[in-house]
Amino acid sequence: MAIQVGGRIPSATLNLVQDGVQAIDSVEFFAGRKVVLFAVPGAFTPTCSAKHLPGYIQHIDQFTAKGFAVACLSVNDAFVMSAWGKSQDTPSAIQMLADGNGEFTKALGLELDASAFGMGLRAKRFALVADDGIVTHLFVEAPGEFSVSAAESVLASL
Repeated sequence: MAIQVGGRIPSATLNLVQDGVQAIDSVEFFAGRKVVLFAVPGAFTPTCSAKHLPGYIQHIDQFTAKGFAVACLSVNDAFVMSAWGKSQDTPSAIQMLADGNGEFTKALGLELDASAFGMGLRAKRFALVADDGIVTHLFVEAPGEFSVSAAESVLASL
């Protein structure tokens, strides 16, 4: 079952890609702060690169002004997330998180089987807001859609 509003962020190891790669526990990452986490099915994929990440880049100052940290998650390895972040001129205020084996994504119950497209296990396109590790908002896209997890939509809900 997928995580719900009021649920606690599950524990899993993620790789934070910022000045190198650092393994972090998801519970520690979310502890003591407000975080907007948005997930994409894949770095360098069309909608993710043309709309999803660019929207958060464009609006990062608005999120930080409201007191939110912002993180981008994908079931890709840390090297891909690093290259994608650089190719998009992603500011350091957006933390890039690699969930290489999909451990965190599966723990959230938000995995997507993209095997039919040769992509294996991926994250559904979603955004969530957590306050000290408790989910306060959850926006999961219908297959093939891009609206509720967009930066503008999430900002409007805060």
